[in-house]
Amino acid sequence: MTDKITALDLAPAEDLSESTRAYFAKCEEKLGMVPNVLQAYAFDEKKLRAFTDMYNDLMLGQSGLSKLEREMIAVAVSSVNHCYYCLAAHGAAVRQLSGDPKLGEMMVMNYRAADLSARQKAMLDFAVKLTETPDRMEEADRQGLRAAGFSDRDIWDVASTAAFFNMSNRMAAAVDMRPNDEYHAMAR
Repeated sequence: MTDKITALDLAPAEDLSESTRAYFAKCEEKLGMVPNVLQAYAFDEKKLRAFTDMYNDLMLGQSGLSKLEREMIAVAVSSVNHCYYCLAAHGAAVRQLSGDPKLGEMMVMNYRAADLSARQKAMLDFAVKLTETPDRMEEADRQGLRAAGFSDRDIWDVASTAAFFNMSNRMAAAVDMRPNDEYHAMAR
């Protein structure tokens, strides 16, 4: 694990609750580590819980978007924002879920260079426009997603996933959050 989690000196709460300890143990079991983003939020369990509740709902909850598509949104948004933490962590997830290390690398550099379906390209174009120029979103953008086969619920999920990673990227930049070293070797 990386020695440095953030540039801020915020030690984890001394008495983590039983549920937080269990959540961290589950991370260790499934991932072989506790992601540094969780450790960064552990100074305040209320903030950690809010972050993990939203993340788990967006990335693991019921959706017309596949897990891979949600990870692709995380990477496309994080690429625009140059978020080192999320590019390392979610780039690894794209490599794992797709079974294609090249796709993960292309997504990190420029999703437009990847061999994507029309549906995936429309989804990522929408997420990137929402990231770069949210004031220019209009009905034609939503209609483009509908034409690519997305329901209105799916459009909500694309937008909320993009918005969450924009927030997360900004927090990671603000505190110089560093990814766990393990992410760099995953699914290569």
